[in-house]
This record gives sequence, C-alpha cells and structure tokens, in this order.
Amino acid sequence: MRYLTAGESHGPRLTAIIEGVPAGLSLTAQDINEDLKRRQGGYGRGGRMKIETDQVEITAGVRHGKTTGAPITLNVTNKDHQKWLEIMSVEDIEEKLKSKRRITHPRPGHADLVGGMKYRFDDLRNSLERSSARETTMRVAIGAVAKRILAELDIDIANHVVVFGGKEIDVPDKLTVAQIKELAKKSEISVVNQEREQEIKDYIDQIKREGDTIGGIVETIIGGVPAGLGSFVQWDKKLDSKLAQAVVSINAFKGVEFGVGFQAGYRKGSEVMDEILWNEADGYTRRTNHLGGFEGGMSNGQPLVIRGVMKPIPTLYKPLMSVDIETHEPYKATVERSDPTALPAAGVVMESVVATVIATEILEKFSSDNMEELKEAVARYRDYVKNF
Repeated sequence: MRYLTAGESHGPRLTAIIEGVPAGLSLTAQDINEDLKRRQGGYGRGGRMKIETDQVEITAGVRHGKTTGAPITLNVTNKDHQKWLEIMSVEDIEEKLKSKRRITHPRPGHADLVGGMKYRFDDLRNSLERSSARETTMRVAIGAVAKRILAELDIDIANHVVVFGGKEIDVPDKLTVAQIKELAKKSEISVVNQEREQEIKDYIDQIKREGDTIGGIVETIIGGVPAGLGSFVQWDKKLDSKLAQAVVSINAFKGVEFGVGFQAGYRKGSEVMDEILWNEADGYTRRTNHLGGFEGGMSNGQPLVIRGVMKPIPTLYKPLMSVDIETHEPYKATVERSDPTALPAAGVVMESVVATVIATEILEKFSSDNMEELKEAVARYRDYVKNF
C-alpha cells in the first residue's frame, strides 16, 4: 500500500490517492468522516476549526460500499477557499492582486524562511500553504482506511496524551487498548485520568490569554499485531524505524520513543528486557512490555507502545521577532490563525500514521488481493506463531 497527498491550506481542496488496498473492504465516507471530526476537535482549537467541517468525498476505488482493489481517491473541500480565490488563484493575475496577503516576514519555527530559500520564493505564502498542518487532514483520512483494514483483522488502536504542556498525566496500570480508547474519547483533552481534566483546561485557557502555545507527549498503543512484522535483515526494513519516520513526519513532532524509550538509558538490562513466557492458550507472551512490543526491529506479539513529542505550535498571537526578507530589517513575525494547543488533534494524526504503517506492513507480508484472502492468511500465520 502506498499513497500521495496534495493540496494547500487555503487551496480549493485536499486530495489523497491510495494504491494497494485489498478488494472487498467495506468502506464508506462516514468511516473516514468520524476520524476527520476527531482531528478537528479537542479543547484549545481555534478559528479555522469553526470554518471547516471536513467531509470526505470518495471519487475512485470504491463501488457499492466495497473497495475494488483499484486506487482510491479521497477529496476534502476547503470551504475557506472562497475567500482566497484571487490569493490562491492557479492562473496568473495582476501584480497588484498578487501582493494581497503576501508574506515577507517568516515565522520562527515554521517552514516559511527555509522553504523560501530552497524554492526561491519571494512570497513565503508558497511555503506555509503546503507545510501547514492542514495537510494532516488527508493523513487522517488515509489512516481511517488503514484502520478499517486493521479492524477486520482484530487489531485495535488508541491514543492518549501522557504529558500536557509539561504536566505529566498519571495513567492507571494494565488498561487495555479498548479501555484507553473509551476513556480518552470521553475527554476533551484526550487524557485517561479524568481527575486532571479541569486543571489542564484551565492551564490551556491561561496559555491562550498569554498569547502563547504548549505542546506535549502523545502515546499510541496497538493491540493484536502479529509477531514478525518488519525485519532485521536491512536497516530500512525495521518496523520501529518506519514508525519513527512516520511519527516525526507529522507537523511539529520532534521525537519518538518505544516502550520505556529514553528511560532505557537510566536502567539496567534486567530492568529493560522482557522475559519470554509460553502457555498453550496464548502461545508466546512476555512478562513485561518494557520494549514496547519490538525486538530486533520486528513486532513481537505484544501491544505496540509508541510515544511522540509535539513541540508548541510556532504561530504565536504575541509573535516573536523575525527579519523582513526584502529589507532585512527586524520585524515581528506574521500572525496566521493559531491554537494555544492542538495536542488532542495531533494524537488523532499520530494514531492515523501509525495505523497506516502497520496496515502497509501487513499487506506486504500477507497475500492481500482480497480481504477474505488476507484474513485467511493472517489467521493461518497467527496459528503457526502460537504453536512455533
């Protein structure tokens, strides 16, 4: 399975093309729209979310509610584009019109300045339009398709926030993926500890009043992944490396860890490795899951535990200093629409890209022209692994 996305933040629409989805998968626009709505929610979101109510249009690859095996095309219309027809015009326009909303004051922490250098733009809007987090709309749409595949294989996925603006969220021990999903769903800030809800909301309100932003750490957990996805034979075959790339490709994500992650640098080997167990009912298991379900670049059958750190959103309503690219004079950076935090929404994006990687690996490993064929192949493999 592979995909491409296209579109700008204020362009007419966002588009994705996905190739390699098996035939026979039940798929409707509503399956995707549910996740698009989740991406736009969460406490702390700003004005753009009130303008756009993202709805996907499936224009290829699905017939009568089932995928055909052909490439799938997904489109999401940008309602706000109607106010940007001249600014985002595909056709050439008069010079005086081109200057409307032209950007020469790059924002610290954004792609504005370096994108302008790389592609030789005299209007930095060309950088920010494509580098905008609006692009993640399509990655969530693609992830929704991937999660439909995973659901057919009894693979479940959830995300929740474990650090919110420097405030650590205590998580009860031994929660299942389903429990984490349900608890986080009830929370406007995607935390499983309801006792911290109001405290975090008050903090977000304070940050907004200050014209500042906050980031945090999101944890994504996947249960039911069979052992043996990925490979140790080449560096680019390792599953954890593919997931790391996917997570840090999300706008504003600056790091990723698996299981105990960087804490492994502070522990002894006996406190990090997971002892191997076997019983007739479950086959191979581990006494603990410190390694987050990965060994040797492969899934080991335990739940996959992945964390990503999101930096604070760089667009500030009290902007930092920058430099005008025409005069080289100091200037306050341009202010575009922004949120004090988008952490709950970022968790939905992370969940989506992780699901996409796992679905891609499964479709590569198993016969998958048709969903029935795929389900049979996975079931046989699970039985083999259990009795290995």
